[in-house]
Amino acid sequence: MRVRDRLGIGPEWQVRITYVMELSLVGMLFIGIERGSVGIVLNTGIALAVAQLPPLLERDYDVPLDPALTLWITAAVWLHALGTVGLPGAEQNFYRTVTGWDHVTHALSSSIVAASGYITVRALDRHSDVVQLPRRFVFVFILLFVSAFGVLWEVIEFAVGGLASMTGGQAVLTQYGLEDTMLDLVFDLIGAVIVATWGAAHLSDVVGAVEEWLGNRED
Repeated sequence: MRVRDRLGIGPEWQVRITYVMELSLVGMLFIGIERGSVGIVLNTGIALAVAQLPPLLERDYDVPLDPALTLWITAAVWLHALGTVGLPGAEQNFYRTVTGWDHVTHALSSSIVAASGYITVRALDRHSDVVQLPRRFVFVFILLFVSAFGVLWEVIEFAVGGLASMTGGQAVLTQYGLEDTMLDLVFDLIGAVIVATWGAAHLSDVVGAVEEWLGNRED
């Protein structure tokens, strides 16, 4: 069963939802500009850039990303951007007011990081006769890859927050304490486990395209 079948909505609706999310990201960007919030502008700007990666990969590198995968990527960055904006007129954003928002976005984001790692190692494994990666090793690699990325992200958040405190500026990334950081890492692993378990069933087309691209690079 493919990703689009599990979502329970057809490809046309998946494309429409993705398009609405991208338009709303533009709206969030203008909200950030209107509020004079560097954090909102930066986070929504990055989200918009990431949302353009699927069509870029399809157009320039012939990497097949069906609407469900594009929706998955867009939803992850959209939820993160929405979390930084919150409700109009609210003093605090969803990251501060909605319990578990941070953890859901971490799980979704980490699943994308895990998918990137999975696609890379599987494509290398299939492309090269020298590289032989057992399935169990791929599973462990994805967990370690996502864990390392998650720790790096938390360090960046801590550094950005500390720098903002020292300079009196606005923190574009925020940590909410040690307990929250540990829970973030746990949810990072949840996203990684999901991809490591079901990645082969839903990412094989992308792996094949990357493998073909590697072959073309050698010709």
